[in-house]
Amino acid sequence: MDPVDLLDRCSFPAWAETLPLAVSGGADSVAMALLALHAGRDITIWHVDHGLRDDSGDDARFVEEFAARLGVPFELRAVELAPGGDLEARARDARYGALPDEVCVGHTADDRAETVLLNLFRGAGLAGVAARMARVHRPILRLRRHETEAVCAAAGIVPRDDPMNRDSSFRRVGVRARLMPAIAEEFGRDPVPLLNRHADLVAEALTVIEDAAATVDATDAAAVRAAPPAIGAEALRRWIESELGTAAGIDRAAIDRVMLVADGTHVAAELPGGHRVARTGGVLRIEPRGV
Repeated sequence: MDPVDLLDRCSFPAWAETLPLAVSGGADSVAMALLALHAGRDITIWHVDHGLRDDSGDDARFVEEFAARLGVPFELRAVELAPGGDLEARARDARYGALPDEVCVGHTADDRAETVLLNLFRGAGLAGVAARMARVHRPILRLRRHETEAVCAAAGIVPRDDPMNRDSSFRRVGVRARLMPAIAEEFGRDPVPLLNRHADLVAEALTVIEDAAATVDATDAAAVRAAPPAIGAEALRRWIESELGTAAGIDRAAIDRVMLVADGTHVAAELPGGHRVARTGGVLRIEPRGV
């Protein structure tokens, strides 16, 4: 495969002279770096070592040698994760915290399709199903995983194989290894293009809702009640995420609980992270639990 043939489906941002690329050592991020160079862009390769495996240092050395082979700058960052649940989410947050703003990551159409299913069954609402993945830049989001593997093979590079990508204790791995093949077998079609198209359609509808929600004062219970339910819910979601500084746990079930506070059914609603929404004199506020 000639990587140049894929460039019309890549979207490397034009805002910076030198693009920061997050490279794990896997096929997707390695291919992203190769494609960026084929597109004539200057890049810096960043690698985050989570220290989650005994051989994680081997990944860092691989990426450093890869950067040297390309003749581009290399930046290594190490993070430590305390024991606890939801390792995937905490590792992701730590990784993004260690990377520069506006970093490019090597997510593909396959990753987005998996995210659509994960968010659907998490009850993440329209924003989750749209799977915009807009927190950072994803220039190869229109490519497939098999294409990134072909780019690496064409360059004579054997990417790193992270065994955690086969660990079925991670829900995304279960979606990738079991659910996606089951959907393909049941419907006789590759679900990845279909799920990406569905996400695009939902994102278009969500843009209309977001524009309307931006005109609603989410702290005004009467205004939330007067808005169409989808718009009122989106106004509440944006307000809560802004106040808490995170979208974690703010699913549709949480928003529905807050809606019951807005309409006077309940006096308060619990939120993730030790907060709650309460109402006084028609005004909604977020406060620590127990206040």
